[in-house]
Amino acid sequence: MWILEQLARLLDRPLFPWKTVLVGFSLGQYLLEGFLSFRQYKVLQRTKPPKVLENEVSQKVYDESQAYGRAKAKFGFVAGLYGQVQNLAFIYGDVLPKLWSVAGVALARYLPARFQGEICQTLVFLFGFNILSTVLSLPVSYYSTFVLEEKFGFNKQTLKLWVTDMLKGQMLGVVLGTPIISGMLKIIQFAGDSFFYYLWLFGMFVQVFAITIYPIAILPLFNKLSPLQPGELKTGVENLARKLEFPLQELYVIDGSKRSAHSNAYFFGLPWKKHIVIYDTLIEKSEPDEVVAVLGHELGHWSLSHTTKLFGIAQSHMFYIFALFSVFINNKSLYQSFGFFNEQPIMIGFLLFSDALAPMDAVIKLLMNILSRRFEFQADEFAQNLGYSEQLAKSLLKLQIQNLSTMDADWMYASYHYSHPILSERLQALGWTGGKVTDLKSEDSEEPVKAGDREL
Repeated sequence: MWILEQLARLLDRPLFPWKTVLVGFSLGQYLLEGFLSFRQYKVLQRTKPPKVLENEVSQKVYDESQAYGRAKAKFGFVAGLYGQVQNLAFIYGDVLPKLWSVAGVALARYLPARFQGEICQTLVFLFGFNILSTVLSLPVSYYSTFVLEEKFGFNKQTLKLWVTDMLKGQMLGVVLGTPIISGMLKIIQFAGDSFFYYLWLFGMFVQVFAITIYPIAILPLFNKLSPLQPGELKTGVENLARKLEFPLQELYVIDGSKRSAHSNAYFFGLPWKKHIVIYDTLIEKSEPDEVVAVLGHELGHWSLSHTTKLFGIAQSHMFYIFALFSVFINNKSLYQSFGFFNEQPIMIGFLLFSDALAPMDAVIKLLMNILSRRFEFQADEFAQNLGYSEQLAKSLLKLQIQNLSTMDADWMYASYHYSHPILSERLQALGWTGGKVTDLKSEDSEEPVKAGDREL
């Protein structure tokens, strides 16, 4: 506590140029990520695949993959600039104090007195802020889905489904966000300087609650889960789960194909009751033993306690954020720099604090990616020890080709952005020396085989 108090005094100085500092952080991060993207773009201009893939990937597929990567990179440059212009407009246009004032006026005019106060005003402010952010993001989202992904054959969404998903997301944000935000603000208001302890406990409760209700109330709003039908795949997965003593409750197939050709497989649930979900696109494009190999990798994360370790790290990170927020919550110079001279709304302070935390977040992101890539290698090794080395390698190769995923990466770009090793690194770790992989190449077909990005 003493350290936090001293840090709070150090940062709360009159006329401290918080606006300039936060703009500098934002521009610095934008330039860094732009530099890394430029380095990656040069890799995407290469005309030959990595050596380990030379005998596995046809030139046509490699050219398609590179073209897809370059298209996404160009779009990323434009989207990044658009986002940066928005951020500067929000800061120098004093959008936050104006929107906060509008929320207060709306409360006073349209709602009875019992709904006045900071909590209600915060909820109205966040509702308006979210709508504004969503509207501004529509051009980027639309182009990504219906132009870029459509061009390369990945998009399966209709315009109606895209709009419906967006509206459902907004409604879900209001239904779930209202009690969560209200609870957070109540805790901060009544817990005093030690609020971050109680806020941390509340955050953990919310996470456990979300894990519990996700399959029951949230996932069905967007996708249909169907029990996996009896057959070779179901038998193989159940045998694997039994062998590893994985607490499998149910095996589901999810209709991911109604939105995208992307493939995936994952598990969720409480420690004593887990559910495995397999995308229909993954089942369609892979052999049963390859899907089992994929799940061998995923269950390796569970068996090696990766999920538990990451959950523990997430809790430590959340505690660190809330504790550090206690330094900024009463920082008058921070609020005044952004146009809040007569009041210090908690949520405004948290939004500004999040911007101030950007450099540290970039470092944490880098460290977490390093750890995540290490976990991926360990999960691959786990599947290899189960006897799925060849099947996993084949599945990785198929998914790489079906997804048109980037086949090589600049080391600096990959270190900053990638939570998973690139394919060539994983194949080398698996000891893959090449072999006949059925239907991998598509040189003679009119259209390349396509699926989607699979974070395996």
